[in-house]
Amino acid sequence: MKHLIDICDLSTEEIDGLISRANDIIAHPDAYSRKCAGKKLATLFFEPSTRTRLSFEAAMYELGGHVIGFSEAQSSSASKGESVADTIKVVSCYADIIAMRHPKEGAPLVASRVSGVPIINAGDGGHNHPTQTLADLLTIYREKGRLSDFTIGFCGDLKFGRTVHSLINALSRYSGIKFVLISPDELKLPSYIKKEVIAKNGIPYTQTSSLEDVIPSLDVLYMTRVQRERFFNEEDYARLKDSYILTPEKLVPAKKDMIILHPLPRVNEISVSVDSDERACYFKQVLYGKYIRMSLIMKLLGIN
Repeated sequence: MKHLIDICDLSTEEIDGLISRANDIIAHPDAYSRKCAGKKLATLFFEPSTRTRLSFEAAMYELGGHVIGFSEAQSSSASKGESVADTIKVVSCYADIIAMRHPKEGAPLVASRVSGVPIINAGDGGHNHPTQTLADLLTIYREKGRLSDFTIGFCGDLKFGRTVHSLINALSRYSGIKFVLISPDELKLPSYIKKEVIAKNGIPYTQTSSLEDVIPSLDVLYMTRVQRERFFNEEDYARLKDSYILTPEKLVPAKKDMIILHPLPRVNEISVSVDSDERACYFKQVLYGKYIRMSLIMKLLGIN
């Protein structure tokens, strides 16, 4: 039985296969409308979510399956003190596959060790968010036609941004990738990722605090919000939350075919006036997220 806890659980061949299947789902949706008939997905969200939870649910419904679960820890037995392991053992009796989000790093890994069904990590604290990464990769592939030979800039919260960490892990295994890390000093990418992922794979990268200086060189710009929920005090959050705000003026020197990604939710870091720019792809990411999760659910359930 296979789980998806970390994006590195998938080989590049498996990722390419998931993208290929997602593209086929987009092209031939009717052919997939009964693929998961009689199957149940449990969405266990111990932390708030809009896009990820609804994306998983929409994915399962469009495959002809059913969905059970909860959208906050307070509406589950976790509020009574039940452990993650016991919750998973119980839900494994009811569902064929589980997607779970938890504020504690490593909780989905614990779940996978006791589960009787496949576990999908839908985000664990500041650690990993592999299905968002798959949505990001599908978006890049559909918009750029490749997953190699481009320069991607990550801008904003690179310290706590689990989507950034997962995407760097994934892209480091493709050829010709260059990273540009754009953040204030307090929110720099953790040194262990630079050492164990970027340097280990020989990926060229630069660090800067200025988006304006590097935007002309980027093929992909990945914006992130400064996450209030990851801060221990309000003063630090207030000081850093508006570090980068992408506006039409800042996009003037950017490449005409650069694409702008964002895992959402957006707060202030992308002006709404950017939404009409043809380079803005963050709402396409949302749609592609549903298709890649359909592809993943089928793979983990062993459905062709």
